[in-house]
Amino acid sequence: MPDVELFGTASCPYTQEMRESLEWRGIEYVEYDVDSDPAARARMLQLAGGQRTVPVLVEDGKVSQIGWQGHGCIVNGT
Repeated sequence: MPDVELFGTASCPYTQEMRESLEWRGIEYVEYDVDSDPAARARMLQLAGGQRTVPVLVEDGKVSQIGWQGHGCIVNGT
């Protein structure tokens, strides 16, 4: 499992902002698009206690941040 994981969607501008922040700070991460990857969506929901807001940042297997600067996008689907 990677140290830093980003769960988000291609259409969410807050996912893009978090991605840019991670890259600017030189943090290596693995990104999952929960719109196109049902397994990643299920894992995100489990880690985030069922919350459907992206982006979700996971560090060392634990959620460290949900949303970006008080904003986020809601993920639909099961």
